[in-house]
Amino acid sequence: MKKLLLIMPRFFNYPELIKDELNNLGYEVDFFDDRPSTNAWIKAAIRINKNIISKYIERYFDEVMNIVQSKRYDIVFLISGQSLSFGENMIAEIKACQPQAKFVLYQWDSQTNFPYIKNVQRFFDKCYSFDRRDIEETPSLKFLPLFYSRTYEEIGKRNNKKYKYDFCFVGTAHPKKYKLINMMSAQLKEVYPNQFIYYFFPSPIVYFYRKLMNKELRSAKYSEFHYVPLKGKEMNDIYEGSKCVLDSAQAGQLGLTIRVLEALGAKKKIITTNEDIVNYDFYRPENIYVYDGNIDLNNVFFKSECVEVEECIYKKYSLRCWLTEIIDGE
Repeated sequence: MKKLLLIMPRFFNYPELIKDELNNLGYEVDFFDDRPSTNAWIKAAIRINKNIISKYIERYFDEVMNIVQSKRYDIVFLISGQSLSFGENMIAEIKACQPQAKFVLYQWDSQTNFPYIKNVQRFFDKCYSFDRRDIEETPSLKFLPLFYSRTYEEIGKRNNKKYKYDFCFVGTAHPKKYKLINMMSAQLKEVYPNQFIYYFFPSPIVYFYRKLMNKELRSAKYSEFHYVPLKGKEMNDIYEGSKCVLDSAQAGQLGLTIRVLEALGAKKKIITTNEDIVNYDFYRPENIYVYDGNIDLNNVFFKSECVEVEECIYKKYSLRCWLTEIIDGE
């Protein structure tokens, strides 16, 4: 069996989903978080200035390397976002001890928000980004949108029409996102009164930091936010019981969030602030409404049911197709 080293954030249950799908594709997977701890202070320090905890990161990396050095991997796969704590020298050390492996990088945060990632791209044989603007800026990158897992595919197959909510939003409360979701919520109240909104912060520390640093959150109340992520079944039930999914891109980001792809997988309608969505092959005006600050209730989106997307287009955004491209793509 081929061996794969997976380094990525422990974000919701995505590492487990990716690992399970890789197992299905015939890979034995070793997974390591890209930061030394999910402790609130550690997460906050990495985002603000990881040099604050450099010694702690070095100790964690040494622990990782004790295991990595004892194995031979066919693929080293780094899914990189703003939580990445490993420095260039650390990536180089992994590369040096696994000379036979194919190194693949996937960026699921934009270079605009995470410019450091440009410094480590040279260590990888293939580099992908979910953001079309990254590809324009760095032509050596390949464009690859995010994915939906089998869980959302199953929701789509069941096609439950007994809705508990008119729309749902579950996501991290980035300042711009918080402002726009609140605007959409207020403007949709008349036609979509049953709303489920779950603003998430990884810790109260991040909430207080954001409230201090971002004007969009100055009047936000602590009680508006949740500090533990929704568990898998809770999340699935919310999606299954919702007619529509709200989405707002983080400031500086052009790529589609994973929530958009999960809504596609679950065959749900989508309201998003991301104008670039009209350039994707699954875009249908009956299914997707681009929010520009106002809601037009005469739009075809509000007057029609969700229409089926062609099967070949639908399937290409599945996690297994995404991983097949990562592993086998040129």
